[in-house]
Amino acid sequence: MLFNTFEFLFVFLPISLALYYLLAKSGAPALSAVSLVLTSLFFYAYWKWPYVFLLGASTILNYAIGCYVRGNRRRGVLTGGIVMNLGVLGYFKYTGFALHTANRFLGLDLPAPHIILPLAISFYTFTQIAFIVDAYRGEAQEMNFTRYCLFVFFFPHLIAGPIVHHKEIMGQFARPDSRKWQPKNINVGIAWLAIGLVKKVVIADYCAPIANSVFGTSHPVPMLAAWVGVLAYTMQLYFDFSGYSDMAIGLSWLFNVRLPDNFNAPYRAESIADFWRRWHMTLSRFLRDYLYIPLGGNRFGEWSRYRNLFVTMVLGGLWHGANWTFVLWGAYHGILLAICSMWSKAGRALPVWLARATTFIAAMIGWTLFRSETITKAREMLCSMARLSSLRVHWMPPGVGLRAIVTLLTLVVFVNVAPTTKEWVESRQLTARHAVLLGVLFSLALFGMRNVALHFESSQFIYFQF
Repeated sequence: MLFNTFEFLFVFLPISLALYYLLAKSGAPALSAVSLVLTSLFFYAYWKWPYVFLLGASTILNYAIGCYVRGNRRRGVLTGGIVMNLGVLGYFKYTGFALHTANRFLGLDLPAPHIILPLAISFYTFTQIAFIVDAYRGEAQEMNFTRYCLFVFFFPHLIAGPIVHHKEIMGQFARPDSRKWQPKNINVGIAWLAIGLVKKVVIADYCAPIANSVFGTSHPVPMLAAWVGVLAYTMQLYFDFSGYSDMAIGLSWLFNVRLPDNFNAPYRAESIADFWRRWHMTLSRFLRDYLYIPLGGNRFGEWSRYRNLFVTMVLGGLWHGANWTFVLWGAYHGILLAICSMWSKAGRALPVWLARATTFIAAMIGWTLFRSETITKAREMLCSMARLSSLRVHWMPPGVGLRAIVTLLTLVVFVNVAPTTKEWVESRQLTARHAVLLGVLFSLALFGMRNVALHFESSQFIYFQF
């Protein structure tokens, strides 16, 4: 089930809210929490119900490991828990990739099993690894099993994040006022939800066909078309992930829960390091706290720091998908972060406008690797982007015209000057005038959802595939 579908917005969500608040009002707060656990499991099972058992087994085992290492601090048990989590993730996500790579480079002919990647396995695996590590460190205080299930299952963040810490969310479910209908929180939640929905179904879904027409062509494209295609994907990914993040936060507000920020205008970043402080913020935090720092961080000199940055980003790239393009994308960002660190250490600085432009173009080049299905396709796209001789070629892929170019350039300006959703929502008291505006936006999004439904089976969020 997707956030941007009619069955979610007009069937699942109202029923979930009604059960949660009516059970709490009837004097059954424990049943209210259980109802949210069950509706979240239904939300997940709607995709493919057998994988609910995998999610449930992972949750029960990690909860047991967390309870044990919290009281006994047995490092071997912690290590075993981490290996178990990574082993399950590796089997489902990387078995085919590993066998294909071995066949290609070692000349083998190993059969690759048909494995369906469980939805959200990367997100709930990382969430629970963080939990058992924090339990071992003595940082996990709340160990109620129902609230732990909500910490993992809570449907606004289950599928594509943010990757939450136990201390950020479990305590919120324990508060008595979390089960009271609070109109102010409902208003804020609807505002976040409407804005996020518009970002996804109006803007991101407009950019998607342009990017697909360029990346999907079987022959080299002219330079202008290549840049337009990459810019379209750059905007599609921005509004797709920003829209999802806004909707996740808005949905959590409806249940009186605040999720951590996960997206903060990354295309305004003035360096690649700043970009990663703004893009998928909770993943960056996880990689820093549970990979970069344990590797040694910057404790053993500059070259060790550069190595650790590179390794962290390569593994972060691989986390996104079982493809060499993701590995190269991670390596690319690891190198850029090392260069950024050297530049900063030298005490040099660019004018703000030039720093932003340089960072934006560097991110765009990286998205070329991220979007390409193969290294060959990525190389073709990068060559087209650098091929000045193709500037005057008249052939252009479908959808790549003057209107698309003007729209994309307008979006570039928009993401650099418009307030973020958080800035807009939290800087004002929502009034009837704002309600009318949000109603118009919501209606516009519904029309966009209808048009998508007429042409496609669904318009899935990009990060759902990770």
